[in-house]
Parts: sequence; structure tokens; C-alpha cells
Amino acid sequence: MSMLIFHTFLPADDPEKSLEFYRDALGFEVRNDVGYGDMRWITVAPPGEQTSIVLHPPGADPGITDDERRTIAELMAKGSYASIVLGSSDLTATFERIQASGAEVVQEPMDQPYGVRDCAFRDPAGNMVRINQLSS
Repeated sequence: MSMLIFHTFLPADDPEKSLEFYRDALGFEVRNDVGYGDMRWITVAPPGEQTSIVLHPPGADPGITDDERRTIAELMAKGSYASIVLGSSDLTATFERIQASGAEVVQEPMDQPYGVRDCAFRDPAGNMVRINQLSS
């Protein structure tokens, strides 16, 4: 039996801005774009990869209370609700491309004391996007 991560979900409160970040700045392809009422789910992924990210409306679950929706919105505004770690074969070039898009830089490329070289951005919804240098 083999397993893989197929989808992961990140909240996106402005689908168009999130699409610009993931498609245009990161170079991901759009795999699916589904609307329902005033909500939208956009599936993006690096070209050639199976694992994808579903950018979804925060708090869309009907089981979530209004108080919980407010809490989610507050955490997203602080940038502490969700995160993802990506990998790049050329961290410097990736950083420069994303920075040139106007994305919010959290950390320029640096060597971490735990053995990883990485950088970090916030996507338009406030999600932390860390990018690790892949080993050659």
C-alpha cells in the first residue's frame, strides 16, 4: 500500500489575490476553480506534482459558529492561522521572483541553526509560506 498527500487546504479570503500569489508569483498551475454562491475553491499545484493546495473560503463549514468565524478572521489577520512549507531547488532565484511580485517578505533567505536554508512570505490571506532550499 502506498500513500501520498493529495490535497492540503489553506484559507483564502480574497480568491483573486491568492490566485495571483500562487499562480503568478509561485508559478503554480490551476487544477480546479469551483464557485458556490459567493464562495470559491481554487486548487493549485506546482507543475508536474501530484500534491495540491486547495485555497478555500475560511469558515465555510456550516458547523462553525459565528464566534469561531470571527476567531478565524482574527488569527488570519495576525498571520497565525495556517502555514505551509515548500521546497525549491534554487531558493535565491525563487525568493527574488516572489519578492519582485510584491509579496510580503517575512524572512530573507538564511541558514537556520537547525540545518535548513529557507525564506518566508505571507500570502494575501496572511498564511505563512516558508520555502526551504532542497538538497542537490
